[in-house]
Amino acid sequence: MKTKILVVDDEQPIVTLLKYNLEQAGYEVITAMDGEEGKRLAELESPDIIILDLMLPKLDGMEVCKMLRQEKIMIPILMLTAKDDEFEKILGLELGADDYMVKPFSPREVIARVKAILRRTQAQTETVNDITVEVTQIKIGNLTIYPEKYEAYFKDQLLELTLKEFELLHYLAQNKGCVLTRDQLLSSVWNYDFAGDTRIVDVHISHLREKIEKDTKKPVYIKTVRGLGYKIEGPKQE
Repeated sequence: MKTKILVVDDEQPIVTLLKYNLEQAGYEVITAMDGEEGKRLAELESPDIIILDLMLPKLDGMEVCKMLRQEKIMIPILMLTAKDDEFEKILGLELGADDYMVKPFSPREVIARVKAILRRTQAQTETVNDITVEVTQIKIGNLTIYPEKYEAYFKDQLLELTLKEFELLHYLAQNKGCVLTRDQLLSSVWNYDFAGDTRIVDVHISHLREKIEKDTKKPVYIKTVRGLGYKIEGPKQE
């Protein structure tokens, strides 16, 4: 069965370009020209990934992303924006998008980003379906991470994490006590081999803190090392 991609954009030339190149790369592609139709198809077709434009008629990309996440639909979202605007990028990530790209872009770059996201998603599915796999865990204080299941729990409550949030948390946990720079995190979690926008890291760190820290201004688990980056460590007392 082919991997299914939903492309939501109101510019027909972009839809045509993406559809052609993604199909040439072996994917099944469905399309929508407005936010309402995009949301409907996301719910109906259960695609493996959504390529979602920010500026859309009826419902904009922010609203679509927000509504899907509120409905617990955690399909990975690659957001497209014509605005080279830091606020728009950060807001999209805060609402649950996994990554973003600024127009204009090359089809090759889109496919590379899609492949990177799908590799993780497909690895997750294969592991979940293989009941013979021994489940391992990483435990730090009240935080428990199950890498094979792509699940994390805090005080025995399942955390609702986007794919990128989980991967970031997992990578930090794998390197417990080690200071990781923003560039290291971009390279390891986002597969960016160039000087990317390190605000992406800050946004996702902020999201994780909201879900596991009692006081986000005085974090116990995910700590900022001023001038360097971040590290995760367990609380001294639970």
